[in-house]
Amino acid sequence: MDYSQFLVMSQEIGLVAVFLLIFLFDTFAPRKALGATASLACVLFAAFTIVNICLPCFRPEAVEPQSAFGGMYVTNKALFMIKNILNVGVLIVLIQSIKWVNSPDQIMRRGEFFELLLVTLFGMYLMMSSRHFLTFIIGLESASLPLAAMVAFEKKKYESHEAAIKYLLTAVFSSAILLMGISFVYALSGSLYFADIAESIVEECPLLVVALAFVLAGVGFKLSLVPFHLWTADVYQGAPTSVTSYLSVISKGATAIAAFIIFALAFEQFYVPIWYWMLYALIILTITIGNLFAIRQKNMKRFLAFSSISQAGYIMLGLIAGSPDGLTSMMYYILVYIFSNLAAFGVIQAIENNTGKLSMDDYNGLYKTNPMLSVTMMLAMFSLAGIPPFAGFFSKFFIFRAAVEPGTMSLYILVLIALINTIVSLFYYLLVVKAMFIKPDEPVIARFRSATSERIGMWICVAGIIILGLASCFYSDIAAAVNDGFASLL
Repeated sequence: MDYSQFLVMSQEIGLVAVFLLIFLFDTFAPRKALGATASLACVLFAAFTIVNICLPCFRPEAVEPQSAFGGMYVTNKALFMIKNILNVGVLIVLIQSIKWVNSPDQIMRRGEFFELLLVTLFGMYLMMSSRHFLTFIIGLESASLPLAAMVAFEKKKYESHEAAIKYLLTAVFSSAILLMGISFVYALSGSLYFADIAESIVEECPLLVVALAFVLAGVGFKLSLVPFHLWTADVYQGAPTSVTSYLSVISKGATAIAAFIIFALAFEQFYVPIWYWMLYALIILTITIGNLFAIRQKNMKRFLAFSSISQAGYIMLGLIAGSPDGLTSMMYYILVYIFSNLAAFGVIQAIENNTGKLSMDDYNGLYKTNPMLSVTMMLAMFSLAGIPPFAGFFSKFFIFRAAVEPGTMSLYILVLIALINTIVSLFYYLLVVKAMFIKPDEPVIARFRSATSERIGMWICVAGIIILGLASCFYSDIAAAVNDGFASLL
């Protein structure tokens, strides 16, 4: 084995270096210095993110298509970019979590939180760069198992334990279903390489239909696609808010990109006869049921859980397009979703850390006592709903355009259903805005000043929502990266 192949994994190596520095500091630093663990983690990860964003400018060869380990791992400009997009989201989560990890209940385990989070991110990197089902499963489990520990992080709360058990059982069953589907694919093709599977399976058969259904179901559990979504609301409600925000955007984004690569590469020739119609039905169910159940929620974390289920359906429109425009719009949607959803979770976390309140009714009259938090939440809701000129409008526009690009009547109907659901989502997102600005009730939440780290996280998110809504260069840059290397990506 040539160990120089590991040099191809530059982002993974950098992430491991950040992990080791945090681990060594948390393990060997004097007790008086441990108070800086959270700040150190944020600074190190911020440096890692900035270096990776700037690297293509100084070393263009670093983002050229490369492979390692017999083609089981690949990297290119588009993958480099989506990993950087996820890095931005992780950095915001880390910043917003500083106050929580330094609270008296969590202070003894703050190092473990950052270490577990970085391990899950490493697994997500591996999922997206895999071109073999073995490395994909290794990445998937590396991302899933530490998340179960993170969900159970608040060990003094029963809800956290319950959420961890539900998440772990769901992860086990979904992995079992996925592995069963992969075993059927191996029986049909004799290989686990995505490219070899595409070449070996030349005709449709009942076993292939079952295999694709199992693979799609396994991925659907990770993405919270209906009907594989039942764990989502309970886990989001019981998990610490920092973990919930991480689950809702980073995990979902990485799995969506991995799903695109698997289906577009390994099963592209069966797009129309098999998995197109499976995914078609899942998207309609996911968007519709997610929206309908979100209307009924009063707990803000459950509210955003069903909102994220609906958003997963919109993200999957990029997959059903199965084209460079589909992948570009999916990546852009994930970028916008990171800023929009983390802005909402930032407000929820600030209020929870200071008051412990999570009910939507507690937000009545919030603008009178905390106008900045109210404006931040309003911008997040507008962006998630797709109201112009905020970023969410353009993310939905681009992904709808990509979905109808093939020009078939079924896709026009699908996008029409998605547009109708956008109107439904506008109603429940505006319920939060109405509670904060319009309801005449006396404020339930008194005036308070959120922590500096929480404000920084929200400022970054607000800037992202506004800038992405005004500047089209970001979409153009993503499109250029995808178009330059779409063939190498697959």
